[in-house]
Amino acid sequence: MDRRFPLIVLEGGDGAGKTTLRKGLFRLIEGLYGVTPLSVLTTNYLDEDVAGDLVEGKYHPGEANRERYLAALGADKRATVQRLILPALPWRPVIADRWIISELAFFAVKHAMAPERTYAALADAVGVGADITLLLETTARTALDRAASRADDAARQDWDTLPVQERVHAVHRQIADSPDDFALLGPLVRIDASADRPTVLNAAWDALRERRLLPALPPRENDS
Repeated sequence: MDRRFPLIVLEGGDGAGKTTLRKGLFRLIEGLYGVTPLSVLTTNYLDEDVAGDLVEGKYHPGEANRERYLAALGADKRATVQRLILPALPWRPVIADRWIISELAFFAVKHAMAPERTYAALADAVGVGADITLLLETTARTALDRAASRADDAARQDWDTLPVQERVHAVHRQIADSPDDFALLGPLVRIDASADRPTVLNAAWDALRERRLLPALPPRENDS
């Protein structure tokens, strides 16, 4: 099937504003164009054979389960592409809340694995490139403060610390500085997420518009 709509990926640290931006883009696209986007997450647990490895690798990462977790991520992303993304793209945009960059950062921080190595392991499984990746950039301190203010999120002692998050943000910058090494990210647009919500949404909207990734406006009733 020909792809008629874009795969839009949102990346950034915890607290960068990905969820807020995803909701804003969702409402704008649905309201202006009459098409409802599909939202997907970095892990969707669609491959039941690797669900256990996904949980173990994410919450109890270690050398013993590193390769199994990496393989499980690839399998789950492959299932997400085949069962959700590709069937949706002929009919609606897909907005992914995290996709590849977040995995590269996790393995860099937790397993000292170079982003290029993690990317090589995931690329064949993912297969489908994003039409655009919007990287929301803040300082690690700002992201932590925002994340801590969310009542529904519990702090993770091994992750939600300033030293760890500074390393995460450093990996994000490293990837953004060499996007040609990560072709499946598509065009990578860096957005200053320290700005207010309307400004961030406007910057993301401009990036989509400039790359002609927005749907055609539906005809008005009085158009001939």
